[in-house]
Amino acid sequence: MYWMDVIAAVSAHRHSNRVVVTASVNHISFNQPIGLGDFVTLEAKVSRSFGSSMEVYTDVWVEDHKTGKKTKCNESIFTFVAVDQIGNTISVPELVPETELETQRYDGALRRRQLSLILSGRMKPNDATELKAIFEDLSE
Repeated sequence: MYWMDVIAAVSAHRHSNRVVVTASVNHISFNQPIGLGDFVTLEAKVSRSFGSSMEVYTDVWVEDHKTGKKTKCNESIFTFVAVDQIGNTISVPELVPETELETQRYDGALRRRQLSLILSGRMKPNDATELKAIFEDLSE
């Protein structure tokens, strides 16, 4: 988990060109074990920015050292906040998704953010328009 946080922080820093701090660990999945001697690659990308915060998605790939086969084994989602020299939040650039996967993660980031805000009591469920839309689509 440590390296997922580090690589995600690098991604958030590169997007914002600011000092960033980890605000939350939103999701970590360990789908496949990493064996002794396997090579590991971590790829992190900002999936969406919100004012001063950024959601960063990290994919972890394992390469079997005998066969060279690469398999996605883990993933995580972290939220970072950009801060200035005295620790106050500072705005970050907007993100424009380019690929289909980036668009899926970009759209999902808003729903995940709304759910997080509801669970923390900072948003009323009726104000979560993206989440409500999912349930409205399911009832049709």
